[in-house]
Amino acid sequence: MTNKPSIALVLNAHLPFVRKPEYESFFEERWLFEAISETYLPLLRLFRKLDADSIPFKLSLSMSPTLLAMLSDKLLAERYVRYLDMQLDLAAQEKKRLAGDPVFTPLAQLYESLYRRNKEDFEQLYFRNILMGYDYYYKRGKIDLLTSAATHAFLPLYQDAPQAVLAQIETAIVAHRNAFGKIPQGFWLPQFGWYPGLGQMLINYNIRYSIVTTRGALLGKPVPQYGSFTPLQSPSGLRLFVRDAGATKAVWSETEGYPADPVYRDFYRDIGYDLDSAFVSPYLGTGVERGFTGYKYWAVTGKTDHKRPYEPVAASARVVEHARAFLLERKNSARAASQWMKDKKPLIVCPYDAELFGHWWFEGPLFLEALFRAAARKKEDDDLQFVTLSQYDRSDRDAPVSEPEFSSWGEGGYAEVWLDGSNDWVHRHSRQTVERMTELAERFPDESGLRERILNQGAREALLTMSSDWPLLLRSGQSGDFARRQIEESVGNFTKIFEMLCANTVDTEWLTSLERRNNLFPDINYRVFARKR
Repeated sequence: MTNKPSIALVLNAHLPFVRKPEYESFFEERWLFEAISETYLPLLRLFRKLDADSIPFKLSLSMSPTLLAMLSDKLLAERYVRYLDMQLDLAAQEKKRLAGDPVFTPLAQLYESLYRRNKEDFEQLYFRNILMGYDYYYKRGKIDLLTSAATHAFLPLYQDAPQAVLAQIETAIVAHRNAFGKIPQGFWLPQFGWYPGLGQMLINYNIRYSIVTTRGALLGKPVPQYGSFTPLQSPSGLRLFVRDAGATKAVWSETEGYPADPVYRDFYRDIGYDLDSAFVSPYLGTGVERGFTGYKYWAVTGKTDHKRPYEPVAASARVVEHARAFLLERKNSARAASQWMKDKKPLIVCPYDAELFGHWWFEGPLFLEALFRAAARKKEDDDLQFVTLSQYDRSDRDAPVSEPEFSSWGEGGYAEVWLDGSNDWVHRHSRQTVERMTELAERFPDESGLRERILNQGAREALLTMSSDWPLLLRSGQSGDFARRQIEESVGNFTKIFEMLCANTVDTEWLTSLERRNNLFPDINYRVFARKR
């Protein structure tokens, strides 16, 4: 395993929990539907294609517990099929509108083909549960599945409330086991939020490894001898892989990364904003006049409003160029590191958000395919070999001990993204909710029946208040009103639960309605919030 330099691709698949059964349709549920259509199903098609062509591939993938809850939900599956039918109807309308146009008609047909394949795969291949597909490659060792914190909480903000951190970890492990029948070995830190001491908590739950930022590792004590080119071991024994800065910039940068290339599809230019609202609004949901439809006909072009039409053939050719350049740059980086790493072979860890590949960067899945195909053709001794993190962890347990510094991959590298003037109020309410949930768990340690149900729902609501997604949206200004409502709903729901328990009364009808609406983590045990003795 370690006789050659290695590269580990790690994707984090995560979306916040959005499920609104009380509405006929709900616009923000489209976040899930778009990700399934443009990332999660295309990734599975990529795996099948490589497998059929006997091209070896290795990939580590974190699937957050909130995403698992939504992907296994029958109501959301039914609504996704309805969404696909709507997208296909829009394709038919677009082909009529563009009839005879030699440039844009093929692009409308491209999207029609995408949504038709998605519907066939979703219904006929995976029977409306795409977790089956990921489980198949997980069990075969082609991919490695990690878990993450239950509601993607930014854990450093709760380091002085360890019971809340442990509740996030334990709930996540149960959700992963229920979905895949295995205890996860790896844990994706939401927003790469690390703080000294977190390793011991993860080790206590038999988590073997996680990933930290380059900056957090390089500011660690002692300073790692080999920088980001070899894993570390925290004082507790947790294996810590280190993000590679060069690989991050190549793919992630909005200005210098590959997705900014002029020939690639422009994400932001969409017919939902270009065409008359009367035409597009029926495809966006009740009361929504403007929004992304997924039908995008223009290339990035550059910093101009005068965009060129998207050319899929040119974009596909550029993807191959970028995949080869990426491999060459990583190979050169590994070769340079090998000059001073006499007793180790370099490991380059490349973590990204999964939704970048396909959703944000339309050509992303093609890029991954080109990477694996290019790597399969290389046969030189110093060529990079793709590995999963679990695979590397099993093969090489020798790592220098170092405790990384408190860090994140947010702007500035610390916690300011989740604690600035636009969103710091969220943390005050979340912390009070967590403290009250701990109080309830310790006041009522042995409940059953109706009282246990309401305590379990309280635990769900407390976890939902800890989500790091809503403060991010508040800060960015995107969907800020919706983010505020999500926070206020979770805090309000928990407050009502707390007050009912204090008054020794239960509104059974209200509780049943809330359980049906926020139905994630069906096996949660409210006692996870009790302080560990």
